Amino acid sequence: MIVGLRGSVVEKERTFLHLDVHGVIYELLISLNTAHLIEKGDTITIHTTLISREDGQTLYGFLEREEKRLFDRLIKINGVGPKVALAICSTFTPQEFGEIVGRKDLKMLKKVPGVGSKSAQRILLELEDFKPLTSGMEGPLTEAMQALEALGFPQERIREVLSRCESRGRDTASLVKEALRKIQQI
Repeated sequence: MIVGLRGSVVEKERTFLHLDVHGVIYELLISLNTAHLIEKGDTITIHTTLISREDGQTLYGFLEREEKRLFDRLIKINGVGPKVALAICSTFTPQEFGEIVGRKDLKMLKKVPGVGSKSAQRILLELEDFKPLTSGMEGPLTEAMQALEALGFPQERIREVLSRCESRGRDTASLVKEALRKIQQI
């Protein structure tokens, strides 16, 4: 089972990336949230889920462990396949999804492409206990996002700035300092 890969991003689009791991290039399908945090040329560690079907194998990648956990829980629900699970991960962060589940917000969940009334009800019922983990879940990138949010910056701006930071994958303090410098330049 492949549970993670460390390598260099050689190609990145909105829904997939190619990761060079010691000369072997893997294609991973990714969420939009993960795509916003990765740039071509980055060296990253990515958490993966491998799905084998009759017609082939597909590798799904998540920069944050909590997003992978959400994806894995979603694909276990009857009627929710990897496409819908990835659409949910692209639409909501695990924290946002946890809030939607907590509020039993059917209307918000139905905004996800491929999720109708019945599947939204099933998801809310089966994942009613879903709460994002907060300790040790994502590492420096999420900690930096949380720190910048606490300083009052909007989430979209934070994601855009963090996607351009060269310190990604290092410690939180370096990442926050670099992001603050970039925000001041805008």
